[in-house]
Amino acid sequence: MRFLAKLLSAVIPISLIASTPAIARDWNSIKGSGTIIAATEGAFAPFNYYEGKKLTGYEVDVAEAIAKKMGLKLEWRAVPFDAQLAAVSQDRYDFAIASHGHTEERAKAVDFASPHYCTGGQIAAPKDGALTAAALKGKTVGVQLATSYFDAAKKIEGVKDVKTYKSDPEAFSALRAKKIDAWISDKFTVMETLKKNQKAGIVSGEQVFVERVSLIMRKNNKEFMDQINTTIAALISDSTFAAISQKYFNSDITCK
Repeated sequence: MRFLAKLLSAVIPISLIASTPAIARDWNSIKGSGTIIAATEGAFAPFNYYEGKKLTGYEVDVAEAIAKKMGLKLEWRAVPFDAQLAAVSQDRYDFAIASHGHTEERAKAVDFASPHYCTGGQIAAPKDGALTAAALKGKTVGVQLATSYFDAAKKIEGVKDVKTYKSDPEAFSALRAKKIDAWISDKFTVMETLKKNQKAGIVSGEQVFVERVSLIMRKNNKEFMDQINTTIAALISDSTFAAISQKYFNSDITCK
């Protein structure tokens, strides 16, 4: 599912993640430092991705707006999607922002802020392929590893197999190579991918579930969570999030 006037956007190489010390910071510690340390994937356009060496995207702007409203700077860390929950639960970052949900089992390790946008899982398949949930009977579906799309795809009646891939581009490549019959991902990611690959013969199909996307927070960090939720409510109320949505999607994807 926006930050301080001068934003520190230092992106730390993934190879350094393991050596990042645990911080276990409460609201007073964060406020005293003047900086929020945030993690995102950096590989999920149009939500979080690189333009050259610059981290950008809808969720990057969302996080920056939150920090700015709170009077804080923001430091970014690039963290693979499937490592985010563990990193936050181990107090390595103050929050993570991801453009889709994690599997139900993995999500138990953390808490979630109020949703900042609403979306859903959408099927993509060849033009004459399995473009509805009913048409997936006996088919193999590809999804990104550790995402809520895995849980959703497993629940579709009749699906033969659900294969996982490290990233959505890998899943899309598998679909183009006919290694899978369909790909399920965030509807906006599907839209962006197909826009960039118009000659691939792949089209969007049925939306199979609705998802409300939130910041990933450490468990039992109530005061910081309250501050984040109050800020999110203010940015929804003053249409800041709506303006960011328009920038990337030409529509307001904010949860109502």
